[in-house]
Amino acid sequence: MKFGLRYASLGRYSNGPAAVELAQAAEAAGFDSIWTVEHVVVPHGYQSRYPYSPSGRMGSGLEDFPIPDPLIWLAYIGSATRTIKLGTAILILPQRNPVVTAKEIATLDHMAGGGRVLLGIGVGWLAEEFVALGVPFEDRGPRTDEYVAAMRALWSQECASYKGRFVSFDQVFCRPLAPERRIPIIVGGDTAAAARRAGRLGDGYFPARPARPELLDEMRHAAETAGRDPGAIEITVAAPPEPAEIEALAKRGVTRVAVPVSAAAGLPAQVKTPDDVLRYGKEMIARFR
Repeated sequence: MKFGLRYASLGRYSNGPAAVELAQAAEAAGFDSIWTVEHVVVPHGYQSRYPYSPSGRMGSGLEDFPIPDPLIWLAYIGSATRTIKLGTAILILPQRNPVVTAKEIATLDHMAGGGRVLLGIGVGWLAEEFVALGVPFEDRGPRTDEYVAAMRALWSQECASYKGRFVSFDQVFCRPLAPERRIPIIVGGDTAAAARRAGRLGDGYFPARPARPELLDEMRHAAETAGRDPGAIEITVAAPPEPAEIEALAKRGVTRVAVPVSAAAGLPAQVKTPDDVLRYGKEMIARFR
């Protein structure tokens, strides 16, 4: 079982020195990965319903809390660590230009040493944010699928071409290439559509909350329908507090649990400080080595 540290860029860890201290503690404690979140803007008085809270509001109703850009935050802590993987959970992909995003992510992986970036993606839920960015909200599902294919072309092809409804380019060089010519794409979301997307095209699946068996079944069925091996899709879920529960998840095919360091998405923080992170490594992660 692998252990990730999630919601790592929020709260006190939106500041540089604190973020570095946290990331270095996570690496020392045996966490394999550290994960950010994303919102470019949070429009005041938004009416879209947040899916992970009974109130329909995120952050206990707060709208103005710091959410650093995930790729810049990961670049900052990536330069102060050596092996811990750098994950987005999630990057709201349909809001972004996929060519620019592919370049940013390949650059991050190249400069971090290769094989360190885990690109968690989602389609987003905050319609007002899409309006502020000038991006259509309604077609975000097919837009996401196409952006994934376009980015994979840029990462893998010497001189890349792609033609689609939302993005097209012909015979372009995008350097530096990701050292492994690929970046794992982890599909996030607690919906059947997200589970099916993970099965169709993901390298992994990361529900935001504890994994519901029906969603994992949906993901596996979609993979089989697409002619893919569902066992090759890495599953990451929220970390339960007890070792026995983690062992039960392993038997269900889960390969990573993500431990909250900040309260978010209705989940309480299980660790709060770098000392807590080191203690978790000794008391919990060591049991699964």
